[in-house]
Amino acid sequence: MTVPTIAVIGAGAWGTALACAQAQAGANVILWMRNPVPPDVRRLPRLPDVELPGNITVTGDLPTNADLTLIAVPLQTLRSVATRLSGTSPLVVCCKGVETGTGDLPLDILTEILPDRPRGVFSGPNFAIEVARGLPAAATIAAETLDAAQQYASLLSTPTLRLYASDDPLGVQIAGAAKNVIAIGAGIAIGAGLGENARAALITRAIVEIGRLSAAMGGRAATISGLSGLGDLILTCTGRGSRNYSLGLALGEGERLEDILSHRSTVAEGVATAPALLALARRYGVTMPIVETVTALLAGRFDPSTARNLLLDRPPATE
Repeated sequence: MTVPTIAVIGAGAWGTALACAQAQAGANVILWMRNPVPPDVRRLPRLPDVELPGNITVTGDLPTNADLTLIAVPLQTLRSVATRLSGTSPLVVCCKGVETGTGDLPLDILTEILPDRPRGVFSGPNFAIEVARGLPAAATIAAETLDAAQQYASLLSTPTLRLYASDDPLGVQIAGAAKNVIAIGAGIAIGAGLGENARAALITRAIVEIGRLSAAMGGRAATISGLSGLGDLILTCTGRGSRNYSLGLALGEGERLEDILSHRSTVAEGVATAPALLALARRYGVTMPIVETVTALLAGRFDPSTARNLLLDRPPATE
């Protein structure tokens, strides 16, 4: 049996975790790192507690030959990285969000820059450290055709990472982008002392908001109840390992956004995604009060107490 070669673009926590998962399953892995470490260094800055398997090659040269390429750079840098990619392997994007300024989703960017490359999207409720350590996890891989998604899922599935195929890449991307924004809101609710009831209500109503936007753009409602939607929301809105949720906690406890960001070396995608997602919703005529409220909180237009009142004072509605 031929051993596959998997390229991973981006050596942050998620890229490192994906590289480890594929290497542990027996693949040869090429991990691209913007500022590569020496060959004898087998622990990377974003996941220092995880030792890289020997079949991972860390390099500063973008790989050109692979059976499949995973792109795990922050969404806001995806465009600049994509313009430097060459080769013919299928691309599976593993970042989440909406590009600031353009309103583009990850696959929109790849379609514009690399229209001839087959492509898909990977999304689900996964903390990097657990995937890297081989703990059980599941996720969705979506592509324009179910056949393509199944091929990618088959190649990337491991004994501890179960992948489900979907032909709704739009719904998967919308869910993945929105969950980071909602996670900030969930963190604010808990940090501000609004209680578990408030967080549960926020998560549940967020599913409705995300579903409305996905449907308006051509996605399927069922996708939002799956791993890339509800699954990711539950994990990201409750786990303290979530960068977006922990940022929301700090905001709810009264810290300033600028101060929080100045002490972080990791990216909380929801900060940039919130206004971009809200603009996208308005473009499609979709009302997303939770996303709008989180966006206003991040912009410093009001505090959590005012946000609570605005959400609760809305007219009664049917479910």
